Amino acid sequence: QVQLVESGGGSVQAGGSLRLSCAASGRAFSNYNMGWFRQAPGKEREFVALITRSGGVSLYTDFVKGRFTISRANAENTGYLQMNSLQPEDTDVYYCAASGRLAYTRRSTEYDYWGQGTQVTVSA
Repeated sequence: QVQLVESGGGSVQAGGSLRLSCAASGRAFSNYNMGWFRQAPGKEREFVALITRSGGVSLYTDFVKGRFTISRANAENTGYLQMNSLQPEDTDVYYCAASGRLAYTRRSTEYDYWGQGTQVTVSA
């Protein structure tokens, strides 16, 4: 079992920045690929970014490329999502997730553990 807890969400104006954190406990965090997803009310959860176990590979959805950066500190059992140049369209609940699959994946159904989510609100 892995427990994930997100923090760092909040309200910012367009163009601002936030840094989300995902604190992991339980099994070794380094055994899992990590992903960030977001979800708006009434919509499906969508992929934002992922990073592999060692941090060697990171992928982003097109909408956040060049603005968001995913990273992790395995020694601290923590993952991060640095979000810059935020836009109102980025307003969502953001979730971190851990996948024990060998191959990294963008599919939310292939992640085994989820945090409770943190709200990000961007005003125009």
